[in-house]
Amino acid sequence: MTAKTLMTVTAALLSILLAAGAVAKDSLPSKTHDGLVLMKNTKLRAVYLKPGASLDEYDKVFLVDCYVAFKKNWQREQNDQTMDLQNRVTDQDMKNIREHLAKEFNKVFTEVLSTKGGHEIVKTAGTGVLIVRPAIVNLEITAPDTLSSGFNMTFSSDAGQMTLYMELYDGKTGDIIARIIDPEAMGNDVLEMRDSVTNAADAERVLKRWASILNDHLAAVAKNSGG
Repeated sequence: MTAKTLMTVTAALLSILLAAGAVAKDSLPSKTHDGLVLMKNTKLRAVYLKPGASLDEYDKVFLVDCYVAFKKNWQREQNDQTMDLQNRVTDQDMKNIREHLAKEFNKVFTEVLSTKGGHEIVKTAGTGVLIVRPAIVNLEITAPDTLSSGFNMTFSSDAGQMTLYMELYDGKTGDIIARIIDPEAMGNDVLEMRDSVTNAADAERVLKRWASILNDHLAAVAKNSGG
């Protein structure tokens, strides 16, 4: 899937979730355009699964590089609130943040799936390989890390928010198995000073939660199948 196609599909699904807000999962579409069915009682906002699909045949994981996209107009809105020109968010700042978050995603998911889950992480598709194609979209950061040397304090109860958009594919056929969407706030609801360090810590907690949920599900499937 190309980045353009990914964003087109993501935008359509996100529009439903953002419009629904905290509405119950029953209010979400029960079926997607490509035949995936909404699962009940999951820890994530929306999990769609291919009918009859099973994850018990996969003992390897191919983790595709994570795609990261900011919320539309985030940079402009952020800079409109910044009086000091030295603290304005530049295009290079955004590029650095996207690259750092993508690398952190890969690091966290690799550690959790390989160390805790015992899954072999591979770089090619094939039989027994589960392809995980992740994206972080709708990214907002309360106190972005810029290249400015100025001193600027920002206090907030959260570091911002981001949405996980992840698709799982069969490594042999290329067929889609599942689609996952989960908007999350980054923070602990405690008012504190925000900077690049606290932002990174809050983002890591969210990434570990997502990775652990996927790992736990894969482990449960393997256990139930006798693996």
